[in-house]
Amino acid sequence: MNELIASNEEYEEEKMGSWNHSITQSRVASQLSNDERFVVPIELSLDISQIDLSQFGLKASGELKPDVCLYPSSKSGIKSRDILKMSEMPLLAIEIISPKQGIDDILAKFEGYFALGIKSCWLITPNYRSIAVHSRIDEFKLFDTKHDIEVSDEVLDIRLPLKKIFE
Repeated sequence: MNELIASNEEYEEEKMGSWNHSITQSRVASQLSNDERFVVPIELSLDISQIDLSQFGLKASGELKPDVCLYPSSKSGIKSRDILKMSEMPLLAIEIISPKQGIDDILAKFEGYFALGIKSCWLITPNYRSIAVHSRIDEFKLFDTKHDIEVSDEVLDIRLPLKKIFE
């Protein structure tokens, strides 16, 4: 019984938010929300029941929950009946690394996202003030505040000022 409690506590601790994670999440969502082409849900559950994620080393929980995702603006607005798990996949899934998370865990999620048809995935590392924009699991461009003014996602034609995300 103690092992079960310990493992649940470790699991919850890994999911626990941090200052950098939270601030980065709100800033990137705010910047993306300025683009009228898109609507920007935060921590939306995606229904992944149509695919076996164990092939990517992910637990088959029936859902994935990106920190931030992006849908066309035609999906915006409050629904008369709420949606608990979105079956339609977003255009973009963004993961922000937190102190207890490993990059391999996030890359495994990216493999799942791409298999589900998501067009672009971003890995944001607040401590390094960088964003890796993936167009495929093995194809990405890295943007950071020391070398770049903006992050550019060519697949979705998005450009955001890095300073506004990491200031």
